[in-house]
Formats: sequence, C-alpha cells, structure tokens
Amino acid sequence: MSLGQHLVELRKRLMIAALALVVGMVVAFIITDPIIAWITQPIEDIAARRGDDDLTALTFGTVTSAFDLRMRIAFSIGIFLSAPVWLWQIWAFIMPGLTRKEIRYTIGFVAAAVPLFFGGCYLGVVVVPHVIELMWQFTPEGAANLYQAAEYYDFVFKLMIVIGISFVLPVFLVALNVAGVMSGKAILKGWRVAILIATVFAALATPAADVVSMLMLAGILTVLFFAAAGLSMLFDRRKAKRNMAFLPPEASA
Repeated sequence: MSLGQHLVELRKRLMIAALALVVGMVVAFIITDPIIAWITQPIEDIAARRGDDDLTALTFGTVTSAFDLRMRIAFSIGIFLSAPVWLWQIWAFIMPGLTRKEIRYTIGFVAAAVPLFFGGCYLGVVVVPHVIELMWQFTPEGAANLYQAAEYYDFVFKLMIVIGISFVLPVFLVALNVAGVMSGKAILKGWRVAILIATVFAALATPAADVVSMLMLAGILTVLFFAAAGLSMLFDRRKAKRNMAFLPPEASA
C-alpha cells in the first residue's frame, strides 16, 4: 500500500473507533445514575454516621457542573464499553505489517495485559470506599466535608486507573525480555529496587494511615514482579535450548 492508501485506511479505522466511542458514551450517559450512586455511597455512609447530610455531601459549584460530571463519567465509561471495537481497529491496522511470530507475541501480551488492567481497576474499586472513610476520620469535630463533584470524581477515577496501569507493568518487563533488551536474571537481580518502588507507589496511591490497603497493593505488585521475572527466566531457558539445538555437535561439546 502507498502512503496515501495507508492514510485513507487510518482515517477509516479512526472514524469507526470514534463512532464506537460515541455509541459507548450514549449508553454510559444513560447509566450514569447508578454509577454516581456507587461512587457517592461512601459519602452517604459517612453522612448517615454523622446524622447530618448538610455536613457531608457531594456539591456542585456551578450551574453546569452536574452535567459536566455526567459527561466525564460517560466519556470514561464509554472508552471501556467501546474498547473491543477500537482495540480491534488498532489491531487490524497494524496486523498486516507484522510477522506471524510478532502477531503471536502481541496476542499473548494483550491477553495478559487486559485482565491484569481490569483486575487492578477492580482492586481500586475495592480500596476507594475504605480510603474515603479513612480520610473522613481526620475531619475535626464540627467541621463539614463538602466534596466538590469534579475533584471527587477525579480522585476515584485516577486511583482506579493508576492501580490498573501498575498491574500491567510486569507485562512490559516480559516484553522487554522477549525483545532481548533484558534477561530474566537481570530482571530478578533488581528485586530489591522493585520491592522499594512497589512500596513507595502503594504508599502514594493509598492514604498514609491506611496501612492495610498499602500492604495489600504493594504485596500484589511484588508478586506480579516475581511472576514476570520467573516467566522471563523460563523464556531465556527455552531460548538457550533452541540455540544449543542449532549448534553443531563439536560446538556444543
């Protein structure tokens, strides 16, 4: 294909992906009520505990902020709902230029990365209510917790995404090993640094006082790191056996 044909193909793929995103956003906009009810459940629990809804509530500071919040939620959820379509469009665009081996590796990496990402997002869903309730405990008696809707949503969404992305990082370590950039032993050799980074990241992603959530997140990231290192060492062993099989008898002796 010529450069012009590639650009036409890219435009077609982008238009299909954009249309799928719009459809996903429309569907997501319809279901924003239960989503808002879910993310504000910790606030309602705190308000019920305090016995005064006026002191703990989600607030909207401008005339359009309630609509803006729904649009932001619709865009975020629409990306997830339309993911099968736009991921396929990306794959269909780059697949003709890949070899069979590269296609096999790409499918393997995507098959590992997607469940890990959503697993991390799910952990974020589990952690968020505990984080909010824990942070509320530091509010002085008589003070009000009036959460700005946009900032509150950003906190919930970003925490989920950050934890989800952190779960995918071990897949990139394996990808570097397959590409020949790092050996499995080199990855394993940095286990001390990996544990330190996992602990620091967990401490930044969770409140300082929520030790249980921090240890849980750091522990899962550490296990994923060692799993990536072990898988990389297994790949290195297979590569070494294949190389030995191609060597002449006198060279392998």
